[in-house]
Amino acid sequence: EELLALERENARLTAQNIQVDEKKQHILDKMWEQYQLTPNLADKYKIQIENKSLANKKMLDLRDNMRKLGNVNLDAIEQYKTIMERFTFLGEQKQDLEYAQNELYGVINQLTDNMSKVFEREFEKLNTYFGETFKEIFGGGTAELKLQDKKDILNCGIDILVCPPGKAVKTITLLSGGEKAFVAISLYFAILKLRPTPFTVLDEIEAALDDVNVARFAEYVKRLSDKIQFIVITHRRGTMEKSDMLYGVTMQERGVSRLLMLNLAEAEKKFSGEIK
Repeated sequence: EELLALERENARLTAQNIQVDEKKQHILDKMWEQYQLTPNLADKYKIQIENKSLANKKMLDLRDNMRKLGNVNLDAIEQYKTIMERFTFLGEQKQDLEYAQNELYGVINQLTDNMSKVFEREFEKLNTYFGETFKEIFGGGTAELKLQDKKDILNCGIDILVCPPGKAVKTITLLSGGEKAFVAISLYFAILKLRPTPFTVLDEIEAALDDVNVARFAEYVKRLSDKIQFIVITHRRGTMEKSDMLYGVTMQERGVSRLLMLNLAEAEKKFSGEIK
């Protein structure tokens, strides 16, 4: 009977041992699946729990926070390395661009300073030529170009102050249409003096002038024709009379254009000879 009792106790303990082993294995599997920890590694984090209920509550809170974090990205480390490399590369590129930008700003400031000096110098020359040209074409009077803001000469406006013979000083906005056109012509010829060009096309720029001023305009163009070749599109008789060559288009038949050409210098010689 004692032997049988011992055998039954042995069987009970053996079964209990098997349950403990299974429970132990279940705990080890759970440790690995959830935390990737083995007993040796877990031993490093072992702490003494004094209040089990408080520890369970803290554990539940931690689990809830972990769930809020979402799924674990196992590739995060590699992605971090890749993104960090690109971040470093872009950071270097940004520094290079900022350096180049500062260099360009320096060049722009230098060019702006040089442009201001050149513009101021050339503007003074143009102002002088404008006054001379205005006096030559109008037969007197004064004209002046004035900067509205000398501290910002590249962006400020320019006032045109003129005083035709026998009149008070006025801005160009207060002049008549013909006077405005004549002032503009004077300014245009002043620019030609400052920056001469060998070839110039004028398209009816004297259309708003009266006959007297057309004659003045034509005479001035005639004087400049020794240095500049002019092609003038015009309908004014005074301009045509001062020209060396005339080209015209006529339509004697409907829909058929014909080009006419007249050399005034040769025609003048021919008529002079016939009169003699």
